[in-house]
Amino acid sequence: MTIRVATAADARYADQLCQWYVDSAKTRGTGIAKREPAYVAQKMASGDSIIAFVEGALAGFCYIETFDDKTFVVNSGLVVNAAIRKHGVGRAIKQGVFNLSRSKYPNAKIFGITTSLAVMRINSDLGYRPVTFSELTSSEDFWKGCKSCKNYGILVDNERKMCLCTGMLFDAADALVQLQVPEFAAASQPVSPASATDSAS
Repeated sequence: MTIRVATAADARYADQLCQWYVDSAKTRGTGIAKREPAYVAQKMASGDSIIAFVEGALAGFCYIETFDDKTFVVNSGLVVNAAIRKHGVGRAIKQGVFNLSRSKYPNAKIFGITTSLAVMRINSDLGYRPVTFSELTSSEDFWKGCKSCKNYGILVDNERKMCLCTGMLFDAADALVQLQVPEFAAASQPVSPASATDSAS
């Protein structure tokens, strides 16, 4: 398997990837935002996407979008060749696009919305946590992407507070705190009464 940052030369795969998006939506019977080949190609040319190959054949794709002056980053459009799903390709792509996001936008909050249980599990392993939509970007540019989803009416009826998708968020600030907790706990030692008094003063 080859996982790498896509380039402008990969634009020849854009039509095939967009057809995979359509096929995936039909198979799952759930909503999925429509993508246009020109937009996918633009993400490739800007270095904001990850592409995967297995034995030289196109295997999958995912891209980055930024919102609110690059304070929010979404890893969007994960798609894997249906013939090779459940073999770790999706997980590898998600790890790659997550690493790319952290590298290009180290201080941004990374988020996504999905109906896929498999994606939720991968996100959880990467350090995402489930959140309400109010914790995600308020950018109209992001939410208008949901208009092509068949469940868009549900989102609108709920004033964009909830839908069938689950919102998930990785906050770098939260991750730093989480990393410090085990270190602190490991360093904790029983102290004598005198030491306790000194530390409290």
